[in-house]
Amino acid sequence: MDPFDRSDEDKPAEECGVIAVATVSGDAARAAFYGLFALQHRGQEAAGIASLDGKAIRVRKDTGLVARVFSEKDMLELRGSHAIGHTRYSTTGSATARNAQPFSVETRYGSIALAHNGNLVNAGELRKALLEKGVGLSSASDTEVMVMTLAGASGSDWPTRIAEAMGSWIGAFSFVVLTPEGTFAARDPWGMRPLSCGLLPGGGSAAASETCALATLGCTKNIEIGPGEIIELGDDGFRRVGCVEAVAPGASCVFEFVYFSRPDSVWRGLGVHEVRRRFGAALAREFPVEADAVVAVPDSSISAAIGFARESGLPYDEAFVKNRYIGRTFIEPTKALREKGVALKFNVLPEAVRGKRIVMIDDSIVRGTTSGPLVRMLRAAGASEVHLRVASPPVRFACHMGVDMGSGDDLAACRMSKDEFRSLVGADSLEYLPVRAMRDSLGGNEGFCAACFDGNYPFPVGEATSKNDFEC
Repeated sequence: MDPFDRSDEDKPAEECGVIAVATVSGDAARAAFYGLFALQHRGQEAAGIASLDGKAIRVRKDTGLVARVFSEKDMLELRGSHAIGHTRYSTTGSATARNAQPFSVETRYGSIALAHNGNLVNAGELRKALLEKGVGLSSASDTEVMVMTLAGASGSDWPTRIAEAMGSWIGAFSFVVLTPEGTFAARDPWGMRPLSCGLLPGGGSAAASETCALATLGCTKNIEIGPGEIIELGDDGFRRVGCVEAVAPGASCVFEFVYFSRPDSVWRGLGVHEVRRRFGAALAREFPVEADAVVAVPDSSISAAIGFARESGLPYDEAFVKNRYIGRTFIEPTKALREKGVALKFNVLPEAVRGKRIVMIDDSIVRGTTSGPLVRMLRAAGASEVHLRVASPPVRFACHMGVDMGSGDDLAACRMSKDEFRSLVGADSLEYLPVRAMRDSLGGNEGFCAACFDGNYPFPVGEATSKNDFEC
């Protein structure tokens, strides 16, 4: 059994989380560790930290959760005033230690380390060019392709080299780089993945995939790093040191608001919790239903369920109790337990649903594997009706920008019609949030990528590779 197999789950897999820290002390790795802890929801397959003590870069990385990978001994060995970190879910390359990040290499300008959130759609082309030049690659990760491209870039300083390398990359790439000259954070010119920075208390600065990690570190004066921007982090703050031209109007991943980001994060000036409440409220306006209670599939659907309940005037209640420790077990369940499926992860509170007409809110339906068992659990607990409402549109297209959600026959909305799926899961009714209403909830139609819903990719994806194409 692959402990990281997500094929039976009805959620797109988290992408990755990155963090960079520059401190006035020699304890940057410890701050990076706590930042990664706050980003654990973005990836649970592997974690790593690279630190710079002014002379050498040291790296500690392995498969597993953040708390499992690092020890107090590691923190002492990773001493230094600058550090970067990564928590991974694999979107290019399998879930093995050799693909864990950060990647560190020696260059003619000194040692560098790089960690990245996203996916390059032209990774195959870049990889082939490196191999033809005689550059050796030790992994199947597009991040190693990035660090090798950067190592060969020209220019008088690292910001110039970073900008040159960014010009050859197509796709989603929010990344952090540790160099002898300084620590840098940058975003792709489409602004697909979130990345923000702020000032550390007591001096120094940090950048992270989500503002929730900056809040964990006590950062102030947080700003979003703009599309194409290159920011240098220092013990005296952060500054813009370069850029590549941003692509208007941008293509920020809407699934960050649907599912990925923590509800306490802020991106593009919008609180994730508030946007999800808007999704739920819009869903209630679009598809009202006579019912007795609104319940959420925990945890990422809770905000949308609150919004639906408030807009509809129906009471919100908790119906599911989630076992939050089941997701990354290394012990294979018995056949009987495997057949119970989501019952390993959820129990129902019978007193909350018995004899009631229930509206069950889910944030998204991807593969469609959990909706049926959840509906059946509610009915078994005594619900008289179950109406399924989804706070996002149907997922019909693959993502090539760093989200592992499958494609074609993997996707429920591609395999069957809405009514066929409703019949399959046993719901009394089923409705999705329209794309139009989702965009309106975000304050407009421009600047967001919704390709997984509408098929409108921000750039050609014909060269995009599948997850394990580079594995030997």
